Amino acid sequence: MRIILLGPPGAGKGTQSARIVERFGIPQLSTGDMLRAAVAAGTPVGLEAKSIMESGGLVPDSVVVGIVADRIEEADARPGFILDGFPRTVEQAAALDRMLAEKNLSLDTVVEFAVNEEILVGRIAKRAAETAARGEPVRKDDTPEVFKTRLAAFRAQTAPLSAYYSSLGMLRTVDGMKPVDDVTNEVMALLEPLASTTAS
Repeated sequence: MRIILLGPPGAGKGTQSARIVERFGIPQLSTGDMLRAAVAAGTPVGLEAKSIMESGGLVPDSVVVGIVADRIEEADARPGFILDGFPRTVEQAAALDRMLAEKNLSLDTVVEFAVNEEILVGRIAKRAAETAARGEPVRKDDTPEVFKTRLAAFRAQTAPLSAYYSSLGMLRTVDGMKPVDDVTNEVMALLEPLASTTAS
């Protein structure tokens, strides 16, 4: 079962991803982790990424897709995988589709977490205030100002993926504002039928 989780920062993708990993035994693939692993392993695409990063450049889509292509060949990802944080743009999504097609693979579904951004910002502000009140350092990502910037970047770059995957008939939406366990139940209700289909 090959799935993408889609939604803005703070939508709960990480929490639900961990539960999907636990339930179905497929790995959650982080492009950051894969990039670091490829660089450390000295793979051809990892070496290319390393030289780009060392010169201060942004790793191009072709290299990121190459790293994903290598990673999904590993034994643990052959039964399926979860992508969270990639693709970030429609161009990356199209490149991912082409790469999967070359391997005679395809995505099974894209699960989008629908959320109220104003409530999310309020939650982050509350969490930051509670952390500060405990005398603990507030993560930079958890300040309302930084979070709003991340939301704006998501809207500009990643939100168009909803229309892209919807046009392919692959998008499934869950209510990300529900209690965590209720969201999990919705997600599992979508994925269980796919798991039985892909396993057979």
